[in-house]
Amino acid sequence: MSARPNPANFKLHVPDGAFSNGHHAEPSALEGALLSNAQLREQVTQLRNALVRTQRDLAGTRAGERSARHLARHDGLTRLPNRAYFEACLQESLNEQLAHQRGLALFFLDLDDFKHINDTHGHAMGDNLLQIVAARLNQSVRKEDMVCRLGGDEFACLLRGSNQVRQLMQLAAKLFDSVAAPCQLQACELTVRPSIGIAICPPCDITGSELLARADAAMYRAKREQTGYAFFEAPA
Repeated sequence: MSARPNPANFKLHVPDGAFSNGHHAEPSALEGALLSNAQLREQVTQLRNALVRTQRDLAGTRAGERSARHLARHDGLTRLPNRAYFEACLQESLNEQLAHQRGLALFFLDLDDFKHINDTHGHAMGDNLLQIVAARLNQSVRKEDMVCRLGGDEFACLLRGSNQVRQLMQLAAKLFDSVAAPCQLQACELTVRPSIGIAICPPCDITGSELLARADAAMYRAKREQTGYAFFEAPA
């Protein structure tokens, strides 16, 4: 009887550099594959970083565009909409009014003797007063209304959905009292009186400049007659 091999003494001999299927390993090819994989991961990381930078730059560009658009539409001193932006919104509201007849009115405000304040207390004090007047006007109207600084000491209020005389009189009195309330600036207490002209949008077609001219004419009548506010009256 032949002796059985002892399993403990049995060893599988694989020559160095060879696999069980007889193929030899190629260290250079494996190293190349690993290097290529590492390079690919590095490229992906670089692309992701570039994407993050691009998104950040794009967000900054959009923020800059929004800021530039805001500056182009608003007055630098009072932060209210400026005349150009206001006139565009006014014309748009007039087009809607013509189509839907929901009511529209325009207030034109001028500060009486404002030049005297500038001459007496200086332009810096006058600018502070304009900022206070702007804030008071903005706080006295509804969210759907619009207050702008036309220029100098002139302001306008666009009142959407409003054409009732009594309601407009009440608002004009409220704006007058708000603006005319004393202002404490440094050691000075200043008081400025507004003159307010009111123009109600007619049912017929009218341009923004025409409605603004009507409110302006009413404002001069209020200033001339010292009534605080006045409505536009068409010539007989």
